[in-house]
Amino acid sequence: MSFIQTLSGKHFDYLNAQKDDVDIEDIATALSNICRFAGHLPEFYSVAQHSVLCSQMVPQEYAFEALMHDAAEAYCQDIPAPLKRLLPDYRRIETQVDDLIRSKFGLPLHQSDLVKYADLILLATERRDLEIDDGTQCLILEGVPASDLIQVVPLRPGQAYGLFMDRFNELSEARQ
Repeated sequence: MSFIQTLSGKHFDYLNAQKDDVDIEDIATALSNICRFAGHLPEFYSVAQHSVLCSQMVPQEYAFEALMHDAAEAYCQDIPAPLKRLLPDYRRIETQVDDLIRSKFGLPLHQSDLVKYADLILLATERRDLEIDDGTQCLILEGVPASDLIQVVPLRPGQAYGLFMDRFNELSEARQ
């Protein structure tokens, strides 16, 4: 068996997933229930909230892409980068899922550099605001400042779901 059943009842088959298997409410639900940093936080903080904050940090023309930049995690989970580098099969599958989601929602095939940089700024901001920066050097954040415009205040999963769906609907309307 190579599928999971999503909340909407769809069977998402990792080996044969199609665009119709991708559902925005499944994405919003899963991301709002997945905790960033493998759960190693003083309080729950979701990938959905992270995605919304990232979408608010970039110019409007990149906001939808930023909102959806971690959407594959709805199907593949949020695996910490150091572990992900050790799992080539996982990375291949995650890339296939990401490609499928990008195709379904008309996103660029590869993540924009601006979105990647906003994601790093948000990571630095999260480390500061969630009080998980222990002073250990984080090479990917070298020279990347935390944002002075955003303060991360964790939301409950249901709140993060609503925030994500509201942002999705707002940005979808703007794209039409």
